[in-house]
Amino acid sequence: MAEVVALIDYGAGNLHSVENALRAAGADGISVTANPDVVRAADRIVLPGVGSFKACAEGLRAIPGLIEAMAERVQVGAAPFLGICVGMQLLASRGVEHGITPGLDWIPGEVHRIAATDPAIKIPHMGWNDVALPAHSPAGGLIAPGEAYFLHSYHFVPDDGHAIAAMTDHGGGIVAAVAQGNVVGVQFHPEKSQAFGLALLERFLEWTP
Repeated sequence: MAEVVALIDYGAGNLHSVENALRAAGADGISVTANPDVVRAADRIVLPGVGSFKACAEGLRAIPGLIEAMAERVQVGAAPFLGICVGMQLLASRGVEHGITPGLDWIPGEVHRIAATDPAIKIPHMGWNDVALPAHSPAGGLIAPGEAYFLHSYHFVPDDGHAIAAMTDHGGGIVAAVAQGNVVGVQFHPEKSQAFGLALLERFLEWTP
């Protein structure tokens, strides 16, 4: 029986592209959903996110029972979880875009605007950039070094550096991925990262943290 991958639909994600990329990576049981009951029964969960931290957080909270179902399935049931772009940032305790907004607080930390330390550094950080791994990545082989496509103006700063699964550089170090147990988030877009992104999604579909 095919695994069910719940692709969370809360009005703030690039759902069509992510769904197509998951299918190309081998997923055949994708459920694009905001139904808490479907989320509770899913084998894996993917949370995309496009736009501001505040809008995405409010969009999630506007759907009754969705965050509770995600927490039950991921934090209690240990289902593998992948957050993409703002979906990764929502793992933080809070974001400061358009005021302070609480996140899921699954991986403690804050989401801040990228500091433009050099006039030559453009914000948003947009385009292809290197993904480099720390000496001891917490992602258990899920994240590989390479090049990925980024598009963001804010970045996740975890409280605990051990949660950093990958870094990139844009006028200074920027967290490219975080991980803790069965939860992983990537700042880049796997669905726009061609072979590198598809390989990551393939590994996620086989991941047993």
